Amino acid sequence: MDQIVQQIEAYRKEIEGLEIVTPQQLEEYRIKFLGTKGIVKSLFGEMKNVPNERKKEFGQVLNDFKQFAETKYETAKEQSAGNGQQAVEEIDLSLPGDAMQTGSRHPINLVRKRILDIFNRLGFAVADGPEIEDDWHNFTSLNLPEHHPARDMQDTFYIHQNPDWLLRTHTSNVQTREMEKGKLPIRIICPGRVYRNETISARAHCFFHQVEGLYIDEHVSFADLKQTLYFFVQELFGKDVKVRFRPSYFPFTEPSAEMDISCLICGGDGCRVCKHTGWVEILGCGMVHPKVLENCGIDSNKYTGYAFGMGIERIAMLLYQINDLRLFSENDVRFLRQFV
Repeated sequence: MDQIVQQIEAYRKEIEGLEIVTPQQLEEYRIKFLGTKGIVKSLFGEMKNVPNERKKEFGQVLNDFKQFAETKYETAKEQSAGNGQQAVEEIDLSLPGDAMQTGSRHPINLVRKRILDIFNRLGFAVADGPEIEDDWHNFTSLNLPEHHPARDMQDTFYIHQNPDWLLRTHTSNVQTREMEKGKLPIRIICPGRVYRNETISARAHCFFHQVEGLYIDEHVSFADLKQTLYFFVQELFGKDVKVRFRPSYFPFTEPSAEMDISCLICGGDGCRVCKHTGWVEILGCGMVHPKVLENCGIDSNKYTGYAFGMGIERIAMLLYQINDLRLFSENDVRFLRQFV
């Protein structure tokens, strides 16, 4: 017991010599002496080793030491609080504050707004729909029945099968939902995020953003489609941009075409974005297939329509001369600051 008492006296002298100034020092003192695994707790554990006739004497020594350690803690705690209050009072509130960093919209949202503004001026209303879609609205109603080879072009991510629920591969699902309402004529633009199971590269990603348009009425022709897209391209890229249409195939349109513009990144000289051809495909389009109209309850003998769709990332790459699509989703602040 005498050895433990001597150890207590050594602890007492150690506490007397401590200078506790910062909150961190205060917390270190509390853990060392008053914590659940601290010195005071361990000393009380020595009571079982003290002879019965000296337990009362040893208990008095322990209680005195505990009170001494707690008093030291409370005194240091009050002083630390006073120092903190003094530091707050010394702040000069008349000094100018730190400047707030100015943020901006993401380049995808900037381009999306520009595209929608152009089509709004042409009378197109914005329509929206779910990103998780059933097979009918994403494939079958669009003349893409089960096991159709054209489905391979839009391999996607399935959430559930039998029945099939999947991440939509295009915003055409919004078009079919609008057509099923039966409110004609229809003139809509459908922006949104879509998903495809593709290898990520400078030109492709497993998710991206689309804008699709649909116009259905009586006597709508391919000439209406071409003039609408000519106007759109010239408003977005300028009057000097070169345009060409190429015959193509889409299950949901007939006839179908792809629209190219001269590459704005390389000026037509050839780069990896335009695959060294000088031309960049910006959208696919065509007259709505009669089968699609019939699937959605629209009389194909009375009504015709056109549809088109484009990737917003592809448009943004041309407008801002960005040569790697992956930059849009990496959230690199150095890249995003360029659009403030």
